[in-house]
Amino acid sequence: MSTLETIVEDLKALPTPQLAQVADYVHRLREAGRDQRNAAIARSALILTEAESTELDHIIREGCETINARDWSHVKNGVAA
Repeated sequence: MSTLETIVEDLKALPTPQLAQVADYVHRLREAGRDQRNAAIARSALILTEAESTELDHIIREGCETINARDWSHVKNGVAA
């Protein structure tokens, strides 16, 4: 049985008031994860100078391949037709 399946089975056995506590805890975990991701983005947002950012943008636009959706029209469900 997977971890998720085990958790679901455990939840089924809990009375409603405890389910509310679990829901609150899960919500707080999700919020904390989002806050951590946002903090990481904020810390890295100003790492590059404006000149470095402009140069990186130019390198990406000029040096990276562009994907054209029409090139993939022959692929259905991940398999080439």
